[in-house]
Amino acid sequence: MSSHPTDDTPALVEQLAQALLQRGWSLATAESCTGGLISAACTELAGSSQWFERGFVTYSNDAKHESLGVDAALIARVGAVSEPVAQAMALGALRHSKAQVSLAVTGVAGPTGGSASRPVGTVCFAWALPSDSGPTLGADTAWVKTERQHFDGDRAQVRRATVQHALRSLLLWLGQKPPAKD
Repeated sequence: MSSHPTDDTPALVEQLAQALLQRGWSLATAESCTGGLISAACTELAGSSQWFERGFVTYSNDAKHESLGVDAALIARVGAVSEPVAQAMALGALRHSKAQVSLAVTGVAGPTGGSASRPVGTVCFAWALPSDSGPTLGADTAWVKTERQHFDGDRAQVRRATVQHALRSLLLWLGQKPPAKD
């Protein structure tokens, strides 16, 4: 990753908007380490109310449990920065919204908070989309993909990389080819 990557977030959001509008779907986000940056990027685009349903900023473990229904025992067992918690966040965003698609991020943006098993720059992602058996409203038939990534850089760089990776990957799961990275 270069020290000053091109910010292609607006282009990613525009492409995501078109992909969701074509399907008649809306998006809900569940964010921890990005603190609402993904929601902000989405709603920066005029007309986003047609495809962006809502965003949850669940920075604390209590917020993940109270707002999204993430099992507190799961967080205690595997840690907040984990693929199982990201998956629970994505499914919780669907259950607590009217969206058909969700994405969730939880990670360690730094400069503190890292550990040997989860160093600063570790981010877990989850994307939930309709399965072949139907829409995800209520999250009963969601298809979920999870992933763990590590991003280099300072807090701002980790958060920016997280936003871009979340959006770029969602486009891929929607069968879209995102803009080329610089």
